[in-house]
Amino acid sequence: MGIFKTNPFGHYLILKKWLIRIMGAMTHRRYRGFNELQIEGSEIIKELPGSNVLFVSNHQTYFADVAAMFHVFNASLSGRVDSIKNVGYLWQPKLNIYYVAASETMKSGIFPRIMAYGGAVTVSRTWRSKGKEVDRPVNLSDTENIGIALHDGWVITFPQGTTKPWKPIRKGTAHIIKQYKPIVVPIVIDGFRRSFDKKGIRIKKRGILQSMEIKEPLKIDYERDSIADIVEQIEYAIEQHPSFLKVIPNEELDAEEELNKNRRWEY
Repeated sequence: MGIFKTNPFGHYLILKKWLIRIMGAMTHRRYRGFNELQIEGSEIIKELPGSNVLFVSNHQTYFADVAAMFHVFNASLSGRVDSIKNVGYLWQPKLNIYYVAASETMKSGIFPRIMAYGGAVTVSRTWRSKGKEVDRPVNLSDTENIGIALHDGWVITFPQGTTKPWKPIRKGTAHIIKQYKPIVVPIVIDGFRRSFDKKGIRIKKRGILQSMEIKEPLKIDYERDSIADIVEQIEYAIEQHPSFLKVIPNEELDAEEELNKNRRWEY
């Protein structure tokens, strides 16, 4: 790797590599120390092609979710199955992993800007800005940038566009799937909201069992499946379809509702 080699967004790969190494070392104990991350299905990662893979996941914090996925993906690629034991797997990390994030969030301070260099593909939200509801057209350059990232490697996206649970899937994700035809891998996470603050930076509570389940790629007919069909598949796959509310114990649902009353989880 040439010292001045860059990715399609002009980021120096040597800087990105060291950023992932440093941030990985700093965050490792958050998933294997202060709290434990239970992983299921990470053997799927090794079977994926090097590019045009879209991970879709529910969302619980701004940064802790993504950081955990960087750990799990790189650990799996280095031969660890359902384990992030020994952070040495980050010495040669996969450098073409990207994640979709709101541009407003990634410009909110020095730390988000540093994190953005690690692989953020920033997009302008069409439905919310600075805490207020808006209605504006999709920025086509945002979609193109996601396409560029897919062509170069893997992209993580949170199709609900918010850390608040049970919100509908944004149709933009389905349009991207129809347009670029990536392999779509669902991920279901839990426990991050209880472990961390909303940004996923401060540890809120220790001894929490976090979980990450990586599921088999969705079987999508890119030509015949409608946008609504794809949206519904994603809802079920990441367990955010309204039907899942019926299987949550009442006491857990009540606790979640109370939590949402006291905190604003949306970006």
